[in-house]
Amino acid sequence: MTTRVRTFTLAAHIAFSVGWIGAVVVFLAFVAAGMMTPDASMVRMVWLALQLSGWFAIVPLALAALLTGLVMSLGTRWGLFRHYWTLFSLVLTMVATAVLVVNMQTVSAFARMAADPGHSDIGILRSGLRGELLHAGAGLLVLLVIQVLNVYKPRGLTGYGQRKQDEQRLAQRSARDEQQPELQQHI
Repeated sequence: MTTRVRTFTLAAHIAFSVGWIGAVVVFLAFVAAGMMTPDASMVRMVWLALQLSGWFAIVPLALAALLTGLVMSLGTRWGLFRHYWTLFSLVLTMVATAVLVVNMQTVSAFARMAADPGHSDIGILRSGLRGELLHAGAGLLVLLVIQVLNVYKPRGLTGYGQRKQDEQRLAQRSARDEQQPELQQHI
């Protein structure tokens, strides 16, 4: 990967990842507003906002962050399976994305209830917000853990990474040993 492509991909990955975090914070703000309002019509609007923000902001940002993260790991020296932090980051991102997509089915079901003028039990809609508070809060925590891993890049090679590093060192040593007789002849 060229420097220009790597820089562009890194910028895109950071934008999508930070956007995902920001969209989850907005989602949590909607949930909090819905939980605190005494107005039934506001609770209904909150569910519609949750559905829209989830499907049109959070899910696309999650998928874009996952995709650009894969490209970054495959196109840089970090690799996808060489370091534990990249592996943990990948697994956490995949799990967070999968849980998000599954949970959005629930959000959509509640949004359909909220949009139905014949559905008068606002208590069900209010109780569903507690589950969203838990999902979005836990999701935000996972995203912050991923951010910390990606910023601090803790040490630790996987078995695969250790083998690759040993192979590279051996290849460098062999190349150096082959050049040393030539250097001695020139001296």
